[in-house]
Amino acid sequence: PDFDIDFCQDRRDEVIRYVQQKYGHDHVAQIITFGKLQARAVLRDVGRVLEMPYGYIDKICKLVPNNPANPVTLAEAVEGEPQIRQMMAEDPQVQRLIDLALKLEGLYRNASTHAAGVVIGDRPLHQLIPLYRDPRSDMPVTGFNMKFVESAGLVKFDFLGLKTLTVLSTAVNLCREKGVEIDLATIPLDDKATFEMIGRGETTGVFQLESQGMRDVLRQMKADTFEDIIAVVALYRPGPMDNIPSYIARKKGDETPDYLYPTLEPILKETFGIMIYQEQVMQAAQELSGYTLGGADLLRRAMGKKIKAEMDEQREMFVNGAVERGVGAQKASDIFDQVAKFAGYGFNKSHAAAYALVAYQTAYLKANHPVEFLAASMTLDLHNTDKLNVFKQELDRMGVPLLPPDVNRSQVHFSVERDGGKAAIRYALAAIKNVGGGAMAALVAEREKNGPYKDVSDFSRRLDPKAVNKRQMENLIRAGALDSLNRNRRQLLTGLERILREAATAHQDRTSDQMGLFGGSGGAVSAPEVKLDNIADWNPMERLKEEFDAVGFYLSAHPLATYENMLAKQRVASFADVLAQGRPGHRRMAGTLVAMKERTSAKGARYAFVSFSDTTGTFEGIMFSEVLGANRPHLTEGNSFLIEMTVEIEAEAPRFLIQGLQPLEKVAVNAVSSITVVIGGEAPLAPVREVLEGQGPGQVPVYLVPRLEDDREVVLGLARKYAVSPAVIQALKSVNGVLDVREG
Repeated sequence: PDFDIDFCQDRRDEVIRYVQQKYGHDHVAQIITFGKLQARAVLRDVGRVLEMPYGYIDKICKLVPNNPANPVTLAEAVEGEPQIRQMMAEDPQVQRLIDLALKLEGLYRNASTHAAGVVIGDRPLHQLIPLYRDPRSDMPVTGFNMKFVESAGLVKFDFLGLKTLTVLSTAVNLCREKGVEIDLATIPLDDKATFEMIGRGETTGVFQLESQGMRDVLRQMKADTFEDIIAVVALYRPGPMDNIPSYIARKKGDETPDYLYPTLEPILKETFGIMIYQEQVMQAAQELSGYTLGGADLLRRAMGKKIKAEMDEQREMFVNGAVERGVGAQKASDIFDQVAKFAGYGFNKSHAAAYALVAYQTAYLKANHPVEFLAASMTLDLHNTDKLNVFKQELDRMGVPLLPPDVNRSQVHFSVERDGGKAAIRYALAAIKNVGGGAMAALVAEREKNGPYKDVSDFSRRLDPKAVNKRQMENLIRAGALDSLNRNRRQLLTGLERILREAATAHQDRTSDQMGLFGGSGGAVSAPEVKLDNIADWNPMERLKEEFDAVGFYLSAHPLATYENMLAKQRVASFADVLAQGRPGHRRMAGTLVAMKERTSAKGARYAFVSFSDTTGTFEGIMFSEVLGANRPHLTEGNSFLIEMTVEIEAEAPRFLIQGLQPLEKVAVNAVSSITVVIGGEAPLAPVREVLEGQGPGQVPVYLVPRLEDDREVVLGLARKYAVSPAVIQALKSVNGVLDVREG
């Protein structure tokens, strides 16, 4: 046997240290793995030894298909790629490279260690197997790989780091910060709030229970006992899923349970007569036919493998044993067939129960301490922007604010902030793209040591330029993390060189221990303020685009929010609407393009997988060659579209086929009957004219209303009509000095 044991991933090293101390350092070793020279790697290594130019080698390597799931051999690559054969024919050095590489391909290149596996021996391991010393580790390493270590008689342990256990630990610590102590080992297994939440299918972030199909099952089942969760974990797999409707019907009393035979009722009662677990198969054989537990396990394995000779032998034993206990031979044979059908899919109950317990614990925390639970979940998916976006939508649904990143408030990880009784989650600095946890820890440590950053000049003087570089600063600005110091993000980004130059000067003064030209009393350094260019901020759409690039999704708002009124009139369905309806058909949707991957079909036609984002989520559609060709000029990330979709339902999940799309900006132009721009003086006149002229002439009358000192208003109709879209309205609202923009 081998042992697979899951631990909180942050503390996995403690387990390894524990077994070393418990059993002896010379009794415990990691397991070796050998890296082989595969097609691309062997070309790079041989090319390097032959001193061929790196760029040339790289060009050859890229002609070899890269498919980790089904690696292509070098011989297959040469046969399938005419360009490689042509290079071999034209260049003797390439011919020599390929000849040598073919001889070396498949040889072991390097030794490393198995990610989780260790072996524990009953005596010093050097007495049993050869050992290897990994220079990067203080633990011995087996000289045999996983397969041969087992053949040598050693027991393998996989000490795996399970993210969910770390989420639970993090959430418990966050609860402790608000004064609530939780011991997950003693929480009640009949918590009403937990089962109500599970029954509603609100299980985003809940271990094992968060897929769309699983949520549908939970809504139908209305689970109200811990045993129901064990059952659904075991049933929700290909094969056993066929029994889910029957389980639900029997649970609700709409179908009568069939226990196969009266003496089997105690074994099958908890699952309403459906044999779900391997243990039930074994108990049934023991009860009905007098099998020993060891014999029953052999029966279970035989039924799983479905080898006819073994099955015939087992059927005879099963029927004979049952007849001895007063069961009719035909009835016993029928029961054998029924048990065999279940046994092929049987799930180990002890495994399902362990999974179900972790699922219940995560559900309990979400139902009773949702803010702490979701902050912990987001921390453990810090770099997975798709998952963070899902959690943001869940927070929106629950009415929990997700506060923007802020160098004066955010921690490295997601944190919980409380204002009176209201709790919110503060966005993590390290979750911003390409900024790094170490650099953000340095920013937070400086703030906690010397107080909040007062303004941009104070921030630049205290910034360690060795810890935070230009690229990291750019993304902090674009994500809005410096808004509390200066809300004009474009101004900050344009003046970033000056900010970093000031940071470098101040850092040099500190480290050289010199007072500097502007040194005050006591040697404290005080430098001049950082002067930034007096320029307007990005308009709201540009601001959101920059934020999206830095965060990975729309955090402060969504571009489609601008078009809300128009989309309602057009009866546009949201992604959440389509999911909730769960039925095929034609839909009109809207989305902002976030990613596109083009492919070529076997027949040579181009098609694309296109990802869109709306205010309720992110969805992907397939666009075939005709629609792709017609719309290619508009398919730029950040552009928003009105989309005609065909929705198909596959395995309970929607599949989107894009039949046509139009740029939303074009659809929305002239959608309003008139606009009135209220201004507080002369200053905004020039930028207002710039915005309107930039969009060009159209059908919408525009009225200008200067607000006078005594709050009176004068309405001035402009001579020309303009093309006005929601984006134009947003741009006008962002002009400094525009007090209001009213739609007619």
